[in-house]
Amino acid sequence: MAGILEDAPNPQFARTGWIDLNGPWGFRYDDENIGLIERWQDQSFIDDQVIQVPFPPESALSGINDPGFHPVVWYQRDLPRLEHVDTELVLIHFGAVDYEATIWVNGILLKQHTGGSSPFTVEVPASWLQQSDPATITLRVFDDPVSLEQPRGKQSWSLEPEGIFYKRTTGIWQPVWLETTPATYIDYIRWRYDAVASLLDWYVELNHTPAEPVTITLTVDLPDGSSLVTTADADGRLVSGQIALPDVSGFLWSPASPTLLPTTVTTSTGDTVCGYIGLRSLALDKQGFTINGERVWMRMVLSQGYFPESCYASPSTEAARKEVELTLALGFNGARTHQKAEDPRYLYWADKLGLLLWGEIGAAYTWSDLAIERLGNEWRELVRRDINRPSVIAWTPFNESWGINQMPTDPNQRDGVRALYALTYAIDGTRPVIGNDGWEHVRSDIYSLHDYSWDADELRASYASGRSNTDIAKTFHTASKSAIMADDFDADAAPIMITEYGGVSFVPAEGENWYGYGKVTTADEFAAKYAELNAPLHESNELIGVCYTQLTDTEQETNGLLLEDRTPKLDIDLLAAITKGNKA
Repeated sequence: MAGILEDAPNPQFARTGWIDLNGPWGFRYDDENIGLIERWQDQSFIDDQVIQVPFPPESALSGINDPGFHPVVWYQRDLPRLEHVDTELVLIHFGAVDYEATIWVNGILLKQHTGGSSPFTVEVPASWLQQSDPATITLRVFDDPVSLEQPRGKQSWSLEPEGIFYKRTTGIWQPVWLETTPATYIDYIRWRYDAVASLLDWYVELNHTPAEPVTITLTVDLPDGSSLVTTADADGRLVSGQIALPDVSGFLWSPASPTLLPTTVTTSTGDTVCGYIGLRSLALDKQGFTINGERVWMRMVLSQGYFPESCYASPSTEAARKEVELTLALGFNGARTHQKAEDPRYLYWADKLGLLLWGEIGAAYTWSDLAIERLGNEWRELVRRDINRPSVIAWTPFNESWGINQMPTDPNQRDGVRALYALTYAIDGTRPVIGNDGWEHVRSDIYSLHDYSWDADELRASYASGRSNTDIAKTFHTASKSAIMADDFDADAAPIMITEYGGVSFVPAEGENWYGYGKVTTADEFAAKYAELNAPLHESNELIGVCYTQLTDTEQETNGLLLEDRTPKLDIDLLAAITKGNKA
């Protein structure tokens, strides 16, 4: 078996022999929006200006470093020749392109995709890359810098970032790579562990309905060197089945023991996809999360996933790994990947090292038919992308009523939350869903609240043991929002968690701009305030966990435990001790 392809852009779904398409591409701004009229897809502009993919043009690592408004950008490069490769199709994968992408090869339109965080693939006949002249790929990307109907998360729609919003990320911002396949290939794989029945359910989608039945073979490698193997014949595009499991108690996945089992799925047509799974059960009740029957108190941190040199793009695979390692070293066992669908390389290291995650999507900031359609479509694609990840234990489609800020008076917006909550369950059904994190709950498996009070006594009184969730809702005052926004939401039946708090701004260098929910001026004050805000929440017997704001400083938002360059503001062991408190 090939094992886990750790160097692949998405180690959970990868083919051996993949070819990296990152690096220099030709680049053009199209501020006058004339590229389509002049048919730039038929022109060569590879040498006009060079951008380093996958870094957005707003970033320094791209080589462009222009944060201005440029709604339309174009990319171009020659594809590698595959003269001696025996293959029928070439798949060109884009991890993420923000926001609307149109792709041509040799001037022929092959793909259009909408969604700034979700992946997509372009099929190219292999013969095009086997000619003496190189095949040329061209992208046109439209990313409206001021649209509030477009899911954008923390990307500012002002020319200069301010408050809690950051520099924009336009165009290609996750890896691009090439794979070769037969004409009939594996398009999607779903795994689901049934701990009660000791079964591994599987589901495979082919790219089309085959003319003749295709045999699919699935292999799961176990730590003792043995393998579980099953086969099935597919006469349609979709095929599913089950694998009976042996005693798995010695190799279950958990944060303390994040065991990954390599998987290989092959077809009789000649396609092979390598990946991995983590077997773990997950449950949530009034007392909190359990993983494999073990109670887990959530010590989470808000992770913006933003880098000063590359915006939302990860600077490297090593940087993605370091982000997970630092989060764990600070004493956290989980992270909210906040307002960003994270790079699969980060998700792999969370799986590998045992960091629990809540999956999110960037918000739109207005309500319209188009906004909810865009959000729902992209959310569906992202849930499908990350559904096999053992580290992901919850989904959060909305945050703090962003884009649905008229919920108190607009029943359609309340139904929007219900709709994405139900959609998430329809796709997955194995993880809890927090419909609208922070307040104004209409559907949620967790009664999650954001409370940035700086008064420890106030926090202690608010979440004292013995208080009901309904009582807490009566006194909740953050941002002048109601905690509950639907009569049929039973808050008292749900577990309660503080999913944002803290936000302490400490800027070691004097004279720097700052933004946070309160400011301290010395390292000692910072340590004391961090401990002061943690203590009353750790003392509560009602809370199932907390999520601190935030992991790193991000542009003008200086309330991180780490600086933007990921340097800890205090001794990391001291910070970890405070993070864990009495919940170690």
